[in-house]
Amino acid sequence: MKIYIEIGLILTSLALITGVILQSKGAGLGGLTGADSGAVFTARRGIEKVLFRMTIALSILFFSLAIIALFLGR
Repeated sequence: MKIYIEIGLILTSLALITGVILQSKGAGLGGLTGADSGAVFTARRGIEKVLFRMTIALSILFFSLAIIALFLGR
């Protein structure tokens, strides 16, 4: 059972890293016009919203698996 949790942790961490990298690819594009992009908040739509929610779900899954692995290790 412990090996399945560890494999799940590895796969979840890779998916989480990929999701965060995909989110940060377009982060600096608002600053190309000279405007301060840090003060402007826009609504997430389409794939951006799905990616944001997927990242939250993956992080919850990752921390849950990490806690389970901690208890199984004892």
